[in-house]
Amino acid sequence: MLTKLEQATEKWGGVNSLIDQWLDNRGKLLVTYCKLAGLSPYTPDEKTLPTMDSIRSFCIQLMDYVSEGHFEVYNQLIDSYDDESNNCQINSQQIIEKISVTTDLILDFNDKHTEANPDAILVQLDNDLSTLGQTLEARFALEDKLLERLHSTSMVK
Repeated sequence: MLTKLEQATEKWGGVNSLIDQWLDNRGKLLVTYCKLAGLSPYTPDEKTLPTMDSIRSFCIQLMDYVSEGHFEVYNQLIDSYDDESNNCQINSQQIIEKISVTTDLILDFNDKHTEANPDAILVQLDNDLSTLGQTLEARFALEDKLLERLHSTSMVK
């Protein structure tokens, strides 16, 4: 995921300040995810479970990223790359509908891991983080597809 982020940053970085901020926030989210999941290069010396505070902090960051996409980035990008035929908006809305499926899965993770009973959820954390990682990877690919679609449309103008 980090490699794909680097590729996206190389491709679209500097095109739009909103995109730059969004990709930067994606990078911060990925770093936090890797630390929480104990993934390289953030593998801890000892295999210990993360604290509930670190999980809650990650969930806040995750919700901020999801909210930023849905309530700020997607619509502003579509509006800024709007074309006369509306093909861009129609295709972009189809991608956003697919992104919404990942949003539901992310919200489920957040709800589960911000509950009051930490013992019950920590047992499942590794599996839940693995599933979340797959969900994030799918989401980022769709977001990149949205950027590609909008960027290619703007190049035609």
